[in-house]
Amino acid sequence: MTTSAQVTVLGLGNMGQALARAFLAHGHPTTVWNRSPQKADALVAAGATRAATVAEAVAHADLVVVCVVDYAAARQLLEPAAAALSGRTVVNLTADSPDAARDLAGWAAGHGIDYLDGSIMTPTVTIDTPDAVLIYSGPAGLYRRHEATLAALGGTQHHLGTDPGRAAAFDVALLDLFWTAVSGLTHAFALAKAEGIDGADLAPFAEGLAALLRDSVADHADRVDTGRYEADIAALDTVAAGLEHVVDASERRGLDTGVQRAALAQMRRAIDAGHGKDDVAVVTAALLADREATASNV
Repeated sequence: MTTSAQVTVLGLGNMGQALARAFLAHGHPTTVWNRSPQKADALVAAGATRAATVAEAVAHADLVVVCVVDYAAARQLLEPAAAALSGRTVVNLTADSPDAARDLAGWAAGHGIDYLDGSIMTPTVTIDTPDAVLIYSGPAGLYRRHEATLAALGGTQHHLGTDPGRAAAFDVALLDLFWTAVSGLTHAFALAKAEGIDGADLAPFAEGLAALLRDSVADHADRVDTGRYEADIAALDTVAAGLEHVVDASERRGLDTGVQRAALAQMRRAIDAGHGKDDVAVVTAALLADREATASNV
C-alpha cells in the first residue's frame, strides 16, 4: 500500500478510469469528476467519491490528475476552479504539444498552482502493471513530493527535467516514430495483398525487419548526437533507390504513395545537398538544417 494522499482524477475516458482505479487499488481516497457523470458509476461502486463540479472535486485533494482529450479541454476545466486549485498540485497527463504544456504551466504558476506535466507512454491495460511507462517534467522537488503517490500507476516512472514541455516533447517524438512506422506497416501489407501475397506469408519477414529497425535505434541516436554520418552498411542514395522501387510498384497497383513520396523527397533533398554516400541518419541532420534555414528566412 502507498501513502493515503487524497487524489482527484478529472476526466474519465478509458485512461482516466484506469488511473482512478489504480489510485483506489493502492489505498488513496479518490475523488472523480467527468462532464458525463455516469462515467463515474463503476468507480463510485468501487469506493471513489463523485464530485458535481471541478472545484468541489479538487477542494481536498493533495494531487489533482487531469486526463482529457487535449490541453484546451484541460484549460476549460481548470480555469473556473483556479481559486480552489491554488496551493495544490496538478499533474496533467493529457496528450498535446510541448508548447501547450509550457503555456499551461505558465498559467498554473500565475495562479499559485504547482504543476507537473506528464505523458503516458503505454496503453490503458498497462496501468497498475509492471508494463506501464509514464514520464513527467517540471520542478524536480515537486515530482519527488508526489512520486510515491504516482507509483500507484505502476511500471516505471521517469522525471525527465524541469522544462514543463519536455515530457510532451518526448511523447510527440515517440508518437512520430510509432505512427509513421504503423503507416509503413499498413502500406506494406496493402502492397503485398495487391501483389497476391497473404498477410500471414509476409508477417515473418516483416517481424525480422521490425527487429532490424529496433536494433538500429541506438546507432541512429549516436550518429545524430555525434554528427557521425559516414555509411557503414547502406548509403542514402541506395536507400532512396529502394524506396523508389516501392513507389513504382505501389502506383502500378493503384495504391496511394503520399507518405512514401514524402519520405523519398526528404531523402532526395539530403542527396542533392551532397549526402548521397552518407548513412540514412543524415536525413535527421538535413531536416534540422531545413528548419534552421526556414527560421532564418522568417
